Amino acid sequence: MILWGPPGVGKTTLARILAHSFDAEFIPLSAVFSGVKDIREAVEKAQAALQRNGRQTILFVDEVHRFNKSQQDAFLPFVESGLLTFIGATTENPSFEVNSALLSRAQVYVLQALSDAELQQLFTRAQQHGALEGLEFDDNAIATLTGYADGDARRFLNLLEQTRTAALARKVGRIDTAFLGEVLTVNARRFDKGGDAFYDQISALHKSVRGSNPDAALYWLTRMLDGGADPRYLARRLIRMAWEDIGLGRPTRRTGSAGCC
Repeated sequence: MILWGPPGVGKTTLARILAHSFDAEFIPLSAVFSGVKDIREAVEKAQAALQRNGRQTILFVDEVHRFNKSQQDAFLPFVESGLLTFIGATTENPSFEVNSALLSRAQVYVLQALSDAELQQLFTRAQQHGALEGLEFDDNAIATLTGYADGDARRFLNLLEQTRTAALARKVGRIDTAFLGEVLTVNARRFDKGGDAFYDQISALHKSVRGSNPDAALYWLTRMLDGGADPRYLARRLIRMAWEDIGLGRPTRRTGSAGCC
């Protein structure tokens, strides 16, 4: 299978849970640092585990889209023979980034960014485990942290850790938005220039303008600027919207006619 979704939604965690549930050997690889040699070593470990105690092996490849075609092809015979259960994780669209031969042998599961309610559940669990002992968060502070996390559980936990460290250093017991603004260095929101998030957001901006929703249009415009989009690119798209979505919205109406804006 291939798990496709943004960072911090639990792709690696899901793979580990599957290995634990099926009592399988778990071999993790990162496509950023691994090559064909590492794949061969994983295959040898899988063969040894099968011969030693009959255990199946789950091979987990993080950022699988970073492997080139020959590296991805190296999995095929062992996936087909059943020696390995392959799980790949990617933040990129597998239809474009994963070898079609490997893709045809895998089921793709799309994981969504966590909602604010799910991040707040994570906050509650952190409290229950004592990670935030001695700290009191007001509702606005929790909402601010979930907004900063942008659906990324890993980022959310990092923000909580930064907040706790700063609070202990300053001997602060109550956390509010003013304190968060002082101590947190917040990274830009999720934005992948040229990736799915980029095109999803520019599409949302177009649809907001076309749907005469100024609040949504301003939100998506600001969201893209906040994420690092080139302002010149957005200016060109706004001109295009003015021509296509507004200027040509009612092409049969003549300028200056009654009711025309």
